[in-house]
Amino acid sequence: MSDTTAEAPSIEGRTVALLVTDGVELPELTEPLAAIRDAGGTAKIVSPKKESLQAMSGDWEHADHFGVDHQLGTVGAEDFDALVLPGGTLNADALRVDEQAREFVAGFFEDSKPVAAICHGPWILTEVGQVSGRRMTSVGALRTDLVNAGADWVDEEVVVDRGLVTSRTPADLEAFDAALLKLVAERG
Repeated sequence: MSDTTAEAPSIEGRTVALLVTDGVELPELTEPLAAIRDAGGTAKIVSPKKESLQAMSGDWEHADHFGVDHQLGTVGAEDFDALVLPGGTLNADALRVDEQAREFVAGFFEDSKPVAAICHGPWILTEVGQVSGRRMTSVGALRTDLVNAGADWVDEEVVVDRGLVTSRTPADLEAFDAALLKLVAERG
């Protein structure tokens, strides 16, 4: 269980990218956005989309639209202090096959910057070779993919392994956000 009494660390002066496209799971985008901003950080939406994207409630129901701060190809890992990979089946599936998205994600690992992925978000990590030998979690549907890519998959609320935070579902967002903020503050 997460410690809800602990005050979030300050990440003032740090900028966190959230890589998303159409189909992102609404709370997996909005709650980390709010947590980053509440901790004094700057959150930027990065997407293959140019102007706006469609979030979803679950995989079937359209939710809010969100403006895009930076289109993929115009920024890189060097422009940010950390990366968040929200889930949503459609979002995660589209991003894992997008070459620019894979290059963007790989840059954070090359630069040893914190990465946090929730639900289906870790799917792209199999494509950029960042799963093997890591202890991690995800939505249950990704278990076989992650294990086949070499992960030590566990069914836990949040897992932190060598600069990578992973969580299972929106029910774990409080612990996910807390682990993300702690890692960003420590890497400051």
